[in-house]
Amino acid sequence: MTVAGTYDITIQTPMGEQKGQFTVTPEGDGFTGQVTNPMMGAMPVENGKIAGDTITWTMAMTVPVALTLEGEATVSGDAISGKVQAGAFGSLKLEGVRAG
Repeated sequence: MTVAGTYDITIQTPMGEQKGQFTVTPEGDGFTGQVTNPMMGAMPVENGKIAGDTITWTMAMTVPVALTLEGEATVSGDAISGKVQAGAFGSLKLEGVRAG
């Protein structure tokens, strides 16, 4: 199954659960997309890479603090799970399911 799609995700953060959508659009061995969340707005994916069913990416968070996030997740069927490294805030758990 392809990693392409839009996922309804939850990220466990020091500020509690953050729900949003993660869009993954493959382009060759990489991908573009974004994470949208009512509190943080839209954060475009940078450096998106695909290796089988595993994706890695970075994002520049600006709200509530400026921080570079580093993500890694695995897609299994319609589920996505992984982590987002958030600097001094540590590793944050990411889970979700394909929307629709």
